[in-house]
Formats: sequence, structure tokens, C-alpha cells
Amino acid sequence: MAESGSERGSTSKGNGGLSSMDSMESHRWVFQDEEDSEIDFEDNDDDDADDFTLHNDIDSEDEDSLYQKLVRTGPRIDSFGVEALEVPGAHRSDFEDASFGKSIFLICQTLGVVFGDVGTSPLYTFSVMFSRAPIDSNEDIIGALSLVLYTLILIPLVKYILIVLLANDDGEGGTFALYSLICRHAKVSLLPNQLASDTRISSFRLKVPSAELERSLKIKEYLETSGALKKLVLVLVLAGTSMVIADGVVTPAMSVISAVRGFKVGVSTVEQDHVVMISVAYLVILFSVQKYGTSKVGLVIGPALFIWFCSLGGIGIYNLVKHDSSVVKAFNPVHIYYYFERNSYKAWYSLGGCLLCATGSEAMFADLCYFPVRTVQFTFVFLVLPCLMLGYMGQAAYLLNNGGDATQAFFSSIPDAAFWPVFLTANIAALIASRTMTTATFSCIKQSTALGCFPRLKIVHTSRKFMGQIYIPAINWFLMASAVLLVCTIASTNEIGNAYGIAELGVMMMTTFLVILVMLLIWQINLIIVVLFSLIFLGLELIFFSSVLRGIGDGSWIILLFGIVIFLIMCIWNYGSKLKYETEVKKKMSMDVLRGLGCNLGTVRAPGIGLLYNELVKGVPAIFGHFLTALPAVHSMIIFVCIKHVPVPVVPQNERFLFRRVCSKSYHIFRCIARYGYKDVRKENHQIFEQLLIESLEKFIRREAQERSLESDGEDDSDFEEDPSRVLVGPNGSVYFGVNETDNLNLTILEPSSSNENQKDLPTTSDPEQSLESELAFLHKAKESGVVYLLGHGDIRAKKESWFIKKLIINYFYTFLRKNCRRGSATLNAPRTHLIKVAMTYMV
Repeated sequence: MAESGSERGSTSKGNGGLSSMDSMESHRWVFQDEEDSEIDFEDNDDDDADDFTLHNDIDSEDEDSLYQKLVRTGPRIDSFGVEALEVPGAHRSDFEDASFGKSIFLICQTLGVVFGDVGTSPLYTFSVMFSRAPIDSNEDIIGALSLVLYTLILIPLVKYILIVLLANDDGEGGTFALYSLICRHAKVSLLPNQLASDTRISSFRLKVPSAELERSLKIKEYLETSGALKKLVLVLVLAGTSMVIADGVVTPAMSVISAVRGFKVGVSTVEQDHVVMISVAYLVILFSVQKYGTSKVGLVIGPALFIWFCSLGGIGIYNLVKHDSSVVKAFNPVHIYYYFERNSYKAWYSLGGCLLCATGSEAMFADLCYFPVRTVQFTFVFLVLPCLMLGYMGQAAYLLNNGGDATQAFFSSIPDAAFWPVFLTANIAALIASRTMTTATFSCIKQSTALGCFPRLKIVHTSRKFMGQIYIPAINWFLMASAVLLVCTIASTNEIGNAYGIAELGVMMMTTFLVILVMLLIWQINLIIVVLFSLIFLGLELIFFSSVLRGIGDGSWIILLFGIVIFLIMCIWNYGSKLKYETEVKKKMSMDVLRGLGCNLGTVRAPGIGLLYNELVKGVPAIFGHFLTALPAVHSMIIFVCIKHVPVPVVPQNERFLFRRVCSKSYHIFRCIARYGYKDVRKENHQIFEQLLIESLEKFIRREAQERSLESDGEDDSDFEEDPSRVLVGPNGSVYFGVNETDNLNLTILEPSSSNENQKDLPTTSDPEQSLESELAFLHKAKESGVVYLLGHGDIRAKKESWFIKKLIINYFYTFLRKNCRRGSATLNAPRTHLIKVAMTYMV
């Protein structure tokens, strides 16, 4: 069922633009025996298939009439086979060759964006720990401090700074960056739109020089052949991302309310209700300034974080000198054993609080897109970690000498003269810390949207210089509402801290699983190292997780429920998108039908170019048939445009477009795949996009003509003079070698069109140069007549005989998400005055 839209506007002309394709080498086709295995042929869309079909239609989908096998002896002229070369400057980091001044500038920004979360952990770590395991002796303080110090060393330093950050995807971090990295090395994506030509993008950078290659290839084979493993990898990624989003809710709540609680120490008349009200006001202000962008806000608040870390270190040194410097013996790990020996169950329960010292570790990885890896590593090792350790040691020294309220260890340890300046700095730092996971959430959602795992939302790019810095309004206000609700519902830092631990551990464990897979599949390092990494970090995280699960009944289950809801939304969207794509592949238009219509397509060919947007990378979309029946005429040139995201951060501009001819030249139908990385920004307006596309198409046509000419010159080779029957010139002008008279050829010769106009478009001479000029003139004439966007809305509904769960998911949940996310016309930047829409519903 199709409904034709009524929005059709006037034509438009593009202006300006850049060329987008490199020159290519020519190739030769030679005969290949039936038993040979390396087969390739340009007349089929499936680049990954071994057997191809020979027809007069360049984009034939038929496989039943296979009668001859040919092999490629050089690169194909088809732009799907573009040999991606290293593009000068294409992958150059925004931060390379930074001067000393710029390095300081980056460190300042890094403090304000990446380390705010982990930097504010001294506000609440000991408070939560000692509320679960009250202090019975000074040895308990030493044991708790030792536990905190070694948690800082093992998780943020060793795991993230030294290992996980190295698993970045060309500077991108987070769970979906890891998933993208894995998808590049193995076909684990459930969406069946991968092409072999994708691997020729220069940013793929596949390297397999290791001696562990054989093991890596076996793992790759298992992943690609097992549907269960593919789903398991995707579930891990979605679970990790949902926990990142949940972390984006609980981080602001925990950081802000912990900082505001300092009022209780400075002003005895302040009640808990006052703390909640001030915290809510802080959260509203925090999320309101988020729209100004990472660079601007990070530059402003970076110095504040520098002052905060210096304050932590300074207060720590002051307390060590004034109270008790013997706490340095906490670096001896034997005190952790004594701590557990004395407290047993309480010590285990306090692990949930101890984990809070490592909160923000995942943000260091997820926010990696904003800053270079070296800057993050350098800043943490030489500034953040020493100041954090001094801060915790200072609190422990104060408690050893003074006792006091351990649940307010930080604010109690501040010298009286410095209390209010430090309190003010702590509140500013808490606001900054809240932004850390918010920016990480934006980054993860953009990546998941590009890879088809999250509904499309409006994304605002806040920096003209750094394209990774983004702001998502809908998510920003959603996080604000959730954080305010969490603060108002659970005002206890102990309960919010437990919820914090659940969210943080969830994403930590998912990251560990994915990094293990990266080690095995991509890094190909020694198996012993992989086993050690798994045992140490996965075992440690499971122990911590068992502790936080103990307190889940206190109210922290809310954040777990929140993460489950986000996870289900992502699963439903991915399932519906995959089902929709597979259905469109099954329902695609038969090439026999298209050939039967003739080059007129059974209707009137009006001057102009029609860009038909669809999601298929192969075949003619079924929606095209509905355009033919719903519209009184179609354009003289049709281009099927597919906007496709590939699992790389960035696709260089000159590797953006891939073209292929659909049917013979007289049809004037092409396919174009516009490839974007998940970090790419579609900044071009529709005029620039049209110009880029048409210039690329013109280059493709010229290369094709050049290749045909070279193939024709090859007819005089002595190898084929001996057997002239092994040369065939197809009706479309293509020259094929290796064809015997006894072969059962099934070539359909197209009858001349009854349209005088179309007859003029057909080449009347065998001269390749005149044929090329004729087609280019046709392209320029169509361009001058204008470009119209043909947009097909494909919806899906579950069949009547489907299971109830499937009907519920597809007909209600998925449909609701589609109706409330960004529409295709807005995502594609298609002008409404040049837009024609047709809707189509598939029963699945």
C-alpha cells in the first residue's frame, strides 16, 4: 500500500562544491575455469559473493542464469571497487603538533571535561564507606585507606589509563567505539548492509602482522558464523551504553548533593530539606548551560578544577603534617587483609563505597573524543592521581587524630580558615563533575544512533573546530528531569552512592568484556596476558558488584530500572530497524520487471534529476515501484541514494560516494552510496551535497568510458585472435571475454523506445568518445532542469499470525519510537520545497 505525498516544489541548482573521488586504474576481464575460486564481476551488487551473473544490465540481481565465470586482473572501474589510498591530512588529529601553550590549554580543558567526576570522589567515598562499616579502631581507617589507594591504582590507572584508553577507535572512546572497532575486523553487525568496498576506506586501517593471527582468524570465524555470538556482543554493547546513560543521571545527583551537604558542617541550622532544594537549583543551572558547548564551558571551568585539585593536594599535605603522617603505611597492601580479617562482612559491604573513588573512570574513556589520549594520560598521572591520593590520605590522617563524624570526613578535615573558599570550590567542582558524564552520554548516543541502535535525535555541534563536541537537547533535558527526580526521591548519599556503584560497575564490566575481545581479535597479544587481564579486572569488578547488589533494596533499584528501560528502548529500535531492512531487501523490485518496463519505465521521463533516498545498499527498492505508479512522470535521470554509516569514526570526503549503474545506459539510473563515519558531521546543505554528488557521478561516467575504451582495445590481443568466439559485446556496450558459442546466453536486447526524446538520448555511434560526451551532455541538461528529492517512508507492521510479543514490540513500541524521533527529511537536510514523499507499509 502506498500513499503519494503532496509536497513537490520547484527545481534547484547546486553551486560550488568539491570533487570527491580519486582516479582509478583500469582493469581487464579474463576467462576463469569453473573450478577456480577467486571470482569477481561488475554486473552484481553483492561485492562479497563468489559467483556473479552475466546480463546486459549492469546492476542485475538475477542469479538463475549464471553461465560463465570471469576474473578480475586489475581494479574495477566501478567506483564500488575504489582503491582507498591514504589521504594526506584526512586522518590528521586536531591536536597534533600542539605547542607548549596549546598543551597547557588542552590540559586545562581536559580537567574541566574529563576529570570532574573522579576529582569530586573525595567528597563522598569515605562517607559512604564508614556509614556501611563504622570505625572501631585506627586500624580500620588505615585498612579503608589502603583499599581506596589500591582501587585508584588498579581501576583508573592500570585498567583505564594504561590499557583501555589504548583500545580507542582512532581517538574515539566508549562502548560503541569498541563495538565499531570489532565490527571493522569481523562482520558482527546484525544489520546486513555491509559491503566489501567498505574495507577499502583508508580509515579502516586493518593490520594483522601478529604471530597470533591464526587464533585471531578463528575467533573472527566464530563471530561471523554464530548468530548467538553476534547477538551477545550487541547485548553487551547495549547494556554498557544504557549504564552510561544511567550514569549520566546519577553522577550529577551524587556530586551536587555531596557538595551541598557541606552546609551542614559550616552552618548547623541547615536541614536536609534545604540541601535538597539547593541541589535541585544547582542541577537546573548545570543543565541549562550545557548548550554552550564543551570547549567554551571547559575553558571557563578548567581553571576552577585546577584550583580544586590543588586544594585537595594542599589540604592533604596540611593534614598529614599537622595530624598523623603514619597513614603512609596504607601503601602496604597487607592492611587490606587485616581490614577484612577484623570486619569480614562489614568490610565486604563497604566495597560498594570504596568503588566510588574510581567513579568517572569510564568517563575518561567515553569523553576521549574531545581530547587526545596522551593529554588525558599525562594529566591523570602527573596531576589528578597524586592530588587524589593526598586528599584521601589527609582525610585519614585527620580521622586518626581527631575522630569526629566520619560521614563528613572531607569537610571536617578542612582547616577553619579555608573552609568557605574550599566549600565554594567544591560546589563548583561538583557542577563540573556533573557535566563529565553528560558529555559522555551525548557522545555514546551519537555513536549508537549512527550505528542504528538508538532513535534519531537532534544533535547540535557546538564547535566549528572540533566536530566531536556535541549537544543533544532532548537527552539534556531528560537527564535533568531524571536527576532532579532522583535527588527528590532519594536524598540519602548512601543510597544514591549505591545506585552510583550499580551504574558505574555495569558499564565497567561491559567495557572489560569488549576489551578482552579486542585483545583477542585485534591486538592479537599473548593469551597469558589476556587471561591475567580477565582474572584481575573482571574478578575485581564482580566482587565490587556483589557488594552493591547487597544494598539494592534501599532505593538504588531505581537506577537499575532506569538502565533496563534504556536497554529495552535500544533493543527494540535495533530489532525493528533490522527487521525493516531485511524486509525491504526481500521486497525489492525485480530487475526483470524493470527491464520489462523499458527505458521509459512505463511512464513519462520528465527533465531533471530525481534523488530517491532509501536504505538499501543493493537492489532496486520496492518504494520505487510505488513512485512509478503514484506519480504521472519520473525524472529523466534517477539516482538511488543511500546514506550509510560505516564502522569508522571518519570517512574522507574523496571516499564519500560510491556509484554503480543500474540497467543499461539508456535507462539513466544509478545507485549512489554516501558513506559517513559515526563521528562525521553532515554540515553540507542540500546544494553542496547535490554538487558533490553530481561531480562524483560525472567522474564515474568518465572512468567507465575510459575503461570501455581500454577493453575494446584489448580485442586485438593475440590471445583472443585465435578464438574470436570468446569475445562478446553486450547490448550495453560492455565487452566480455571468455564466452563460448555453446554457452546458453540469455541476453535480452532492449527494444528502441517509442519516445523520440529518449531515442535521441541513446548513443547512435560506436565511438566511445561521442558516447561519453552524449551522456555527459544528458547529465548536465538534467542538472540544469533541477533536482527533486524522492523520499520513501517505509513502515512495518506485524502480521496477524505473528506472536503477541512481536505485535506488541513492532506495532506499538517501535512505531511509537519512529513517530517521535526525527523524520527522514530533517535528518537528510532535504528542502521541503523540493520534496516528494511516498509512504509504504510492510507486513513482517
